[in-house]
Amino acid sequence: MSFFSGFGFCHEEKLFENYLDKSEYCISGFSLGAIKAVEYALGYKFRIDKLQLFSPAYFMDKSESFKRAQLHYFQKQPQEYIQTFMKNVAYPAKIDLSIYSCESDKKDLEKLLYYQWKEEDLQEIVTRGINIEVYIGAKDKIINPQKARDFFLPYGSVYFIKEGGHCLWTS
Repeated sequence: MSFFSGFGFCHEEKLFENYLDKSEYCISGFSLGAIKAVEYALGYKFRIDKLQLFSPAYFMDKSESFKRAQLHYFQKQPQEYIQTFMKNVAYPAKIDLSIYSCESDKKDLEKLLYYQWKEEDLQEIVTRGINIEVYIGAKDKIINPQKARDFFLPYGSVYFIKEGGHCLWTS
């Protein structure tokens, strides 16, 4: 299994251990890591059976001003930005995610905010026989869970976790 970490995170796959397929033919990613997992799967020419996307970073519904404001706040006060971000990722659970915290830079945040999910990329993955599983928390404060669910639904199994947040934990 290959796992790709989210923005500001490292080694957080433990958060998803109840969902993770640990097969050597599975690729997984969380948030920004979901983007990286898709890109990896698109370029990988060997066997992949499953692609697991946990709270994929879906910001295609956000305005340019929202994205610029996020980048501005991050550049101005990166530590405060990450602290607020981590609280929003944890919501509605009351868990400390600091043990999974890693440095991220403006480039990572830009990729997270400006990534354009392409339907043809997901269709190519499905056409190659790779099963896509998407896990989304209905109480996610980072992305719009309904918009993300609607986007990914035609390409695989979408698990909409009613009480889950961005890290899918419940209160």
